[in-house]
Amino acid sequence: MKKNYAYNHKPINFDFKQSVERFFVEEIPLFDFANRGSYLILKIKKTDMSTFKLISVISKATKLEQRDIGYAGLKDKNATTIQYISIPKKYEREIVQNLTTNRIEILDRTYNKFPIKVGQLKGNKFSIILNNVTPKANGQIRNIAINMKQKGIPNYYGYQRFGEDSQSYLQGKEIAYSGKKLRGAREKLLVSAYQSHLFNRWLSKRVYISQVVNNNDIDRASRILSFPKELIEALSKQPTVFKLFIGDDMQEYPSGKTSYPLQDFDVSIKEFQNKQSSPTGLLCGSKTDRTMSDARYLEEEFDDQELYCLKGSRRYAWIWPENLAFSYNEPTQQLEIKFYLPKGSYATTFLEEIAKRNLK
Repeated sequence: MKKNYAYNHKPINFDFKQSVERFFVEEIPLFDFANRGSYLILKIKKTDMSTFKLISVISKATKLEQRDIGYAGLKDKNATTIQYISIPKKYEREIVQNLTTNRIEILDRTYNKFPIKVGQLKGNKFSIILNNVTPKANGQIRNIAINMKQKGIPNYYGYQRFGEDSQSYLQGKEIAYSGKKLRGAREKLLVSAYQSHLFNRWLSKRVYISQVVNNNDIDRASRILSFPKELIEALSKQPTVFKLFIGDDMQEYPSGKTSYPLQDFDVSIKEFQNKQSSPTGLLCGSKTDRTMSDARYLEEEFDDQELYCLKGSRRYAWIWPENLAFSYNEPTQQLEIKFYLPKGSYATTFLEEIAKRNLK
């Protein structure tokens, strides 16, 4: 799927390869662990290994069922990653004795009253090395990234979500329409890829609308989008890159604790501009909220209401990178960029917005 980019700068050339030497991720837990309780919490560093493979290795080392091993989020195989795993405390000796692969290192151990569950993380810290970055490109990347830190970026799902051939969502759609109950993590992951595909298409359309409004006068934007001039005029007055519509589902940022439909433009736009709330996009499925009014009109095209086999949800459409840091080596033309993103967001999406091209 070709996606629309939110910013107008020209594409920037640099070499990116996702590998254990160039791509580092550290998970930030949602809460502090109690250091007491019946669950062992392992801070694990792994290289060249997916989270599912890590769970499998731990299962074999402890003889635990995989469902009894807790984790907060999935981490890429082609990276060096740090994440937290929980197992019942009584298996501590087995994990220490039998976890022998050099691709897994236990960095720390503590305890907690409860196991780790999927989604229980604040976000992730990234450190990524880019190659063949000229001094000019180094300056451009810094300036653009700093601007994005302030104004935000679209929260697209990254290419990793859709498999090696970028077509896993088609398998997911087929499984979803089979009428059978989902079996195992793999089928759930494939169906969720279909949800993610629809979300990305919706978000790309919303970014396109925002771009047209931002880059054209009212008459021309009205003709391009076939929107009333009054609506274009209202959208053009919004100071944000991403334009809000009446009925958008807004959530507190970054906690996501409360959700409300956009009705008072002035209040919602101010909160959005101040990074206090963000609009959300639909992950269609059972038991999830839909938008209303104008926002629903734009969402409905990407809402598969026949998808019942997986619970639906909503996902931030717009996020803000934090804790930006840069280190440039001019002789080697290598740039290290560090940043933080909220949970579920993809570092490659941020890099693609900077590069304005697909990095796969």
